[in-house]
Amino acid sequence: MPPAFHAALLLVLSNAFMTYAWYGHLRDLATRPWYLVALIAWGVAFFEYQLQVPANRIGYTALTLPQLKILQEAISLLVFIPFSILYMRAPIHTDYFWACLCILGAVFFIFRPS
Repeated sequence: MPPAFHAALLLVLSNAFMTYAWYGHLRDLATRPWYLVALIAWGVAFFEYQLQVPANRIGYTALTLPQLKILQEAISLLVFIPFSILYMRAPIHTDYFWACLCILGAVFFIFRPS
């Protein structure tokens, strides 16, 4: 498996944990004290880091640092939008389209040949 693809796959999984750690508690633990929720979120984030650190190390063998960062941002948005719509039941807005278009522009510019 090419390093960039391997890194992207790990980043997708990492972002799933990150997104839940950051936002899932707003639905699932809304009545719990914030300090308890913070501890739970840190526990979830542990698994995020177990995927994110190797993803960045693997990705850095094939991508530049700016490419790796923009890839992570694009993946973050691709994970967040379904999470917010399907899990958090947020309404769909055209702003999602515009945000995706901006991120795609960033991907284009950072990955285009110099």
